[in-house]
Amino acid sequence: MSGRPLPLDAARDGAERPGEFPYTRGPYPEMYRQRLWTMRMFAGFGAPEDTNRRFRALLEAGQTGLSTAFDMPALMGYDPDHPLSAGEVGREGVSVASAEDMERLYAGLDLGAVSTSMTISGPAPVALAMFVVAAERAGTERARLQGTLQTDILKEFIAQKEWLVPERPSMRLVGDLIAFCAAEMPLWHAVSVSGYHIREAGSTAAQELAFTIADGVAYAEEMVDRGFGPDQVLPRFSFFFNAQIDLFEEVAKLRAARRLWATLMRERFGARSERSLRLRAHVQTSGVSLTAQEPLLNVARTAVEALAAVLGGAQSLHTNAWDETLALPTEESARLALRTQQMLAFETGAAGVADPLGGSWLVERLTDELEAEARGYLDEIDRRGGMVQAVIDGYPQAEIAEAAYAFQQALDDGRRVMVGVNAFAAPDGDEPRIHRADPEVERRQVERVLALRAGRDAGDHAAALDAVRDACRGTDNVMPPLIAAADAGATLGELCDAFREVWGAYRDPGRW
Repeated sequence: MSGRPLPLDAARDGAERPGEFPYTRGPYPEMYRQRLWTMRMFAGFGAPEDTNRRFRALLEAGQTGLSTAFDMPALMGYDPDHPLSAGEVGREGVSVASAEDMERLYAGLDLGAVSTSMTISGPAPVALAMFVVAAERAGTERARLQGTLQTDILKEFIAQKEWLVPERPSMRLVGDLIAFCAAEMPLWHAVSVSGYHIREAGSTAAQELAFTIADGVAYAEEMVDRGFGPDQVLPRFSFFFNAQIDLFEEVAKLRAARRLWATLMRERFGARSERSLRLRAHVQTSGVSLTAQEPLLNVARTAVEALAAVLGGAQSLHTNAWDETLALPTEESARLALRTQQMLAFETGAAGVADPLGGSWLVERLTDELEAEARGYLDEIDRRGGMVQAVIDGYPQAEIAEAAYAFQQALDDGRRVMVGVNAFAAPDGDEPRIHRADPEVERRQVERVLALRAGRDAGDHAAALDAVRDACRGTDNVMPPLIAAADAGATLGELCDAFREVWGAYRDPGRW
């Protein structure tokens, strides 16, 4: 921390303080003075061993949590040898197709001691099953595992477009996963409700806030409809927001998110536990704000966005590397991005007081305005029958498309300035050194999955897949048979195909 001592809280008598409902000023009284945010750098590329080495390098550099990026085949539920996987294996994330790949990915890491995040939604139940098998083979019981699975399938339909099956069976899978974790993995966040990708698709800050909260409400409704009390499941919900370049708007957005969530959970669901009412958020700096032109400017952009996350009270933070607009980050650029967080934590004084911008007329006004605008969207979603039906109807998708078009128009005609792109542009410089994908990764991963299929017990494998299909057709929780199937050698693609066989593959209606 910086050297100057700061007051614990400078609120006026009678004013809301950090750690008090509705948590506008932060979920905890002392915030970073008691515990810094988790420095959780998103990483994943190549074969599992490649990403394992990157994890180790980041941990040695001071990272305090793991965050796993999967490749496109895994995110879409396909094995490396599927025709649609050609050219994409290990390219934009790590290739994982089996429990054995999960073992390689986290080999030598104490999964009972370090928290692990996995950014995957459609195949999230399969990924968790394989993770549990890998951890238990390494000697860590599932009850000791701590971390977060994204699982947010609604934002996939809204924004990111990586899905398996239609909306309602997708919600069934999310509900099964949350219920399983509530019963057997008490330290695990079963869902990370994600506004990040909604914002990257072109939404406004208010839309990101509204649609993210609405998604969270939909998952809460799913669990209450299953007979769970809100305080049984809400404490293990987490959130994931974008931090863009408008510093004060981003701070206000995080403050409004906490207030809105706490109020809705108490009023709509009757939640009473502080752990149910506190919105805890991971934040990632904006990918769409990075530029290929004069890319070293991205170091400054990321620093401002990370400062917004810290001033806004994030519990976990990823800072983008300057070269991510060109390729996956190199080890050097990822380390520099991590150093940005460490500088904010230990040099600037930003971590020395909870909600340091609380009381600012600008930040308080922006907080109120964003909350009011988000409530307008939430009212419209309720009028349409809830978020699942609104997604089926295409309401949030259309709103985001309009906002993205307006943003691009403002950029094109100069009403919005992006330095180095439409203003103060410099001649192109030398091409920077960037990460290059290894073309051999795909061949090795295909060979591995073929060898796995050849070496497993065919009868055990077939019976395990049948059990998964039976659970999907019935009402039993799908997680136990998924774990058994992963242990029997079923691949990610085979298990996702079991979902598609029962419920059909989702096809985007193509309205935008």
